[in-house]
Amino acid sequence: MKKWIYATAIAFRREFRMVIRDVGVMLFFFVLPLGYPLVYSLIYNPEVTEDLPVAVVDECRSAHSREFVRHADATQAIKICGYASSLSEAKRWWEEKKCFAVIYIPADYSQKVGRGEQGLIQFYSDMGLLLRYRTMLSAMTELQMATDTDLRTEAMNMAGIPSSATASVQTQAFFLGDPQQGFASFILPGILVLILQQSIMLGVLMLRGSSKDRRRLHGGIDPLDTEGPASAKVVGRTLCYTVFYLPTALYVLHFVPEFFAFPHIGHIADYFLFILPLLIASALLGQAVQFLASERESAFIVVVFTSVAFLFLSGLTWPRYAMNQLWLWLGNLVPATWGVNGFVAINNNGSTLALQQTNYLALWVLVAVYFVCAVLAESHAERTPVKPLYA
Repeated sequence: MKKWIYATAIAFRREFRMVIRDVGVMLFFFVLPLGYPLVYSLIYNPEVTEDLPVAVVDECRSAHSREFVRHADATQAIKICGYASSLSEAKRWWEEKKCFAVIYIPADYSQKVGRGEQGLIQFYSDMGLLLRYRTMLSAMTELQMATDTDLRTEAMNMAGIPSSATASVQTQAFFLGDPQQGFASFILPGILVLILQQSIMLGVLMLRGSSKDRRRLHGGIDPLDTEGPASAKVVGRTLCYTVFYLPTALYVLHFVPEFFAFPHIGHIADYFLFILPLLIASALLGQAVQFLASERESAFIVVVFTSVAFLFLSGLTWPRYAMNQLWLWLGNLVPATWGVNGFVAINNNGSTLALQQTNYLALWVLVAVYFVCAVLAESHAERTPVKPLYA
């Protein structure tokens, strides 16, 4: 046991020195997680799209149609860019990017409204950008509900029935976790967790690839490696990476949401304790898949290839309950999947660590699984000969 602890301490010290002396690893351990959240947050500010240009084709030309257009122009999301004589002209404006949507009011709109029938207004939207479409559709839906209420009130007043004498139903929307309905407040908290996982994996794979490069140069021996059991090496290295990432995680998960006024109502102790097994699991995952880094530069290919896949598997952009069993199980093997869901619940919705015990325990299970995999991978790497650089 003393020898094992001593080997662990030696592995920790050696890995610590290699990290601080490797400019590339320091870049991905510190600069990347420090800079990426700022860049993403600045790109998505302001969080909501405003005054999107919309063309109008008004074949009715009545007081009701003009009032509807004025109300649409008064919304935060829509700005009427002009009246088109026909849908063909409006389509040409859309192709020229003068507008991103078209409001078409048919000639019989006022007649139907006057007879108490359902008036139809058609809305054509550009689906090229989901955020733009969502904003315009939300504005049109709220405008339609307000117009319907005004028409009903007007009809009751004309019939001599006071509007206060009839029952009415009003709805109030409370957007939990994202009160501003901003895109950055929705996606950035999850992206922050994914940045931590990917950056630590990138640094670990670069270090393992560098070790293989040194073995090629020195006849299959890494002069900077330590002697001892594979488990001691894995534990020492993992402790080293975790120590480096604790202050980084504090900055990314606590101060970045504070800087940009993102939803941030969770307690720091809850999400900091929650993220600890994610850092350990990510470091172990990087060591477990070290066979993918045949050389130092291979780390870029592995991490870049998996980043988008891990984003979708986390359920941040597509709900996990809508995935088939294959993708669901693959997502369960990724630490960021549990980390994203648990951190968003704590940070955005004020959950506690006790309420996130499923995600929390799942991360510790992945720690155990990837520890075994990392030890096996390290043992295999020690036994596997490496071809020299110059044969």
